[in-house]
Parts: sequence; structure tokens; C-alpha cells
Amino acid sequence: MSPPIAELVASFDGARLWSDLEALATFRDEGASPHTRRAFGDSYETARAWLREQMDEAGLTTRRDAAGSLIGHQPGAHDLPPLVVGSHIDTVDGGGRFDGALGVLAAVELVRSLARADYVLAHPIEVVDFTAEEPNRYGSSCIGSRAWSGTLDARLLALTDADGETLAEAMRRAGGEIEQLGTARRSAESIAAYIELHIEQGPVLEREQLDVGVVSGIVGIRRVHARLTGRAAHAGTTPVGTRRDALAVASEVVLAVEQEARAAAGELIGTVGRLAVEPNAPNVVPGLVELSLEVRSLDEQRLDASLERIEATAQKAGADRQVAVAFSLLSELPAVAADPRLVAALEEGAAVAGAGTMRQPSWGGHDASQIARVAPVGMLFAPSRDGLSHHPDEWTSPEQCAIAGRTLLAGLALLDEQLAG
Repeated sequence: MSPPIAELVASFDGARLWSDLEALATFRDEGASPHTRRAFGDSYETARAWLREQMDEAGLTTRRDAAGSLIGHQPGAHDLPPLVVGSHIDTVDGGGRFDGALGVLAAVELVRSLARADYVLAHPIEVVDFTAEEPNRYGSSCIGSRAWSGTLDARLLALTDADGETLAEAMRRAGGEIEQLGTARRSAESIAAYIELHIEQGPVLEREQLDVGVVSGIVGIRRVHARLTGRAAHAGTTPVGTRRDALAVASEVVLAVEQEARAAAGELIGTVGRLAVEPNAPNVVPGLVELSLEVRSLDEQRLDASLERIEATAQKAGADRQVAVAFSLLSELPAVAADPRLVAALEEGAAVAGAGTMRQPSWGGHDASQIARVAPVGMLFAPSRDGLSHHPDEWTSPEQCAIAGRTLLAGLALLDEQLAG
């Protein structure tokens, strides 16, 4: 008979988790900023070979699926669909050593803890390192989890980097089996639930002095490209009233995005992150501007309505200045609600682990967004110092990593009991 969950939680080795995090951080791209480990690079594949060794030593049976995701499997006491736990170990350029990595390595330590405590789950458990979660040079993200959900389509596989290599070619170079991608797709019957531990990447938990956050849902994201076409003209001799200034229209778009976020009082975030101005000269009225904007919210209707208002503002500003305005949707990621059973199990797990917690939305996208298409999902956040992420100074302390890992373990064990009946 398995010991009580409180005894299981006590077996979680936070020092071993921290040692693994430090070891993984040594695998980084040559010549890049500290901790950078981009998908499909040499350091990424070497790190995954090391990770596979850790999974093997923890008693997991490991394999790579057709999309390259690394999966470790441990049988359960009963013939049930597996509980899946994991994240990713690739980083953005100039990223940190906790984003994604904490979730994967805490899952490996979770398996070690089960063995240490002689605790047998009713369900099998799978630990997964999804391929290429971060945006990559091919213009996509969540490659491994998209394969699981069936959304890694031909359009994405045909995307190219600056050298003309396609995503499909990069995946094949890294050992993926493109012709067999369908075998990586998971059905609803093949997963009991998916839980992902991740750093918050924001300041809320630190500000509230709490140990963990239980995610209520993952925001939907709309990304839009706008092309504003006016007419370049001499800046000294062209009267302001006759100018067709594309940058003046772009400025109103930027402010409209900011206004939508301010008016939403925390329910929506909007950003203009890219502007390309032509001819980009100090003495020439800008004749063309291309910009990319995004809005994020848990409320799908709010997302759609905000974009409609932003585009209406742009069209009016363009009409006033004889600037043509064209908006096109770049990508659309639907909002995802965390499964109530997983939320409850993680909150109860936090109580067992002695962790102070709160519910909060995830403002960033994650592999869980894709897995929600085929299975119930839940997420747990650990604090991020100063809310900093996607940066070499990203930091979550050893103690914070350990208590988040213990909460994950307790929540998973409780969920296992509840789902097994």
C-alpha cells in the first residue's frame, strides 16, 4: 500500500532538482548570450541526449515521437490513460534557464520521488519535453505539442528560415520523421490529463509574496499585420495639411492598442512590437509603414471587439490623411480554460505542500494551449524575480523551485486518486 501523500511530498529532493537545473544550463549555443539554447541547434540536441539519460536513470522508458518530442513512460497500477507532465527545454535567443526547463526537470524529479517513497500511481505517468515550444527562426512555435493536437499542418512545415531551410527539413535533420507525423497525434482517450509547471514570467506572485500560482486559464492571442500606404514627400517643402503620412496613422494605431489595454483594467493586454518605416529618413515624410500588433485576453469576445475598434481607428486615421490601411490576421490562438478538476487538485496539493497560492491567468502561451485540444489541462506557476523572463537574468530561487515541485507532486497524486475513482 502506498504511503500518505504528505509522506510522498517529503521525498521530493529540491537539491537534486536544482542540481539538474544547473547542469542543463551548461548546454548553450556557442557565441550566444548565456543560457541560449535554440531549437534544432547542436546544444539543444546534446541537452536532450543528457535529459534522456536522466529519464532513463529515473526508471522511465524513453522514446522520441515523430515530431521529435522526448517522452518518458512509467506504468501505473491499472490499465488507464497516462497522466502527462512536462514542458520544454528550448529557449528564445537571449533567454533564461528556468522557462520551460523547470517544468521538465521537476517532472523527472517527481518520478524519482515516487520511486523513493515506493508510491505507485493508479495511472501510468508520462514525462514529456516538447519539441521547439519557443518561437523559432522558422516563424512558428509549439511544434511538438502541435503534433500531439494535430495542428502541425503543411503550411507550418513549409515555413523557411533566412537560409531557406524549411521547418520540415530542420525537424528531419534533428531526427524527426515527417512522413510519420500522424503517429505523434494523440487522441482524447490517450491522455487522462496534462499538467505543466512553469515559471510565472510576471511579477504577481513575488508582489503577493506567494509560493505558487494555480492557472485558471491561458489567454487567447490575436496577432495582426497592418500595412499603411501613404506617399513619401519632402519633409521641408510639403505642407502638413497635404501630407499622406503613414507614420502619423501608425502612431494612432499604437495609441489605440494602448487605450484598449488601459480601458480593459487588467482583462486585456495589447502591444505593438514591430514597426518598419519607409523610407526611414529624417527629411522625408514616411510613405509606408508595416507594423505587427497583438492583443491577449481570456475573453474571446473582448479580443474580437478590441481588434474591431483598433482597425476602425486606423481606417478613420487613414481616411483623414489619404493613407490606405490594410489589416490581416497573422495568427489566432484561442483562450483555454484550465480544467476545474485539475485546478482543484493543484490547489489542494498546494495546501498539502504548505505552499501559499492564488489563482491567476497565464498571459503567455504554452504547450498546454495545444494539448487542451485533446485533453484536460492544468498549470502551476513558480515566482519569477522582478517578473523577468526571456532574459539571461531570469531567476527563480532553489527554495521556490522546490516548493513548486512539491506542489506539483502532491497535486498529481491527488488527481490520480480522484480520476481513478
